[in-house]
Amino acid sequence: MQHSRGEIVAIARTWIGTPYHHQASVPAAGCDCLGLVRGVYRALYGREAELPPPYSRDWAEAAGEETMLAAARRHLVEIGIGEARPGDVVIFRIHRAAMAKHAAILATPASMLHATETARVSEVPLSDWWRRRMAGAFAFPTVVD
Repeated sequence: MQHSRGEIVAIARTWIGTPYHHQASVPAAGCDCLGLVRGVYRALYGREAELPPPYSRDWAEAAGEETMLAAARRHLVEIGIGEARPGDVVIFRIHRAAMAKHAAILATPASMLHATETARVSEVPLSDWWRRRMAGAFAFPTVVD
């Protein structure tokens, strides 16, 4: 089954207002950034891509591995960062020397949907600050233009 970029964004927008809850992925009840992407994936494909193991806020640093990028490469289609379009998943490295461990879904060429510890799921500008921190971009496997 194929999915349009508009459909992906519409599904992601249904999560707006969901409170932040570490490791969760339940619309309206709670999610973190990974939980948002997992929830959209479930809505598109009717199943989890994979269940992540329990993880702490410093899980990537503790393991010393690019865990989030590796998981995205297993289940999504990697594209060039400059090719990312609405409906694509973008992954960020918040600090230059840190592991990539924040994810969002592009809503428009200038905005993204994401969950952070300090706010509910929201659509925010894809500012230069965020653009400079992009570590990877991925399309859902069945996206059509």
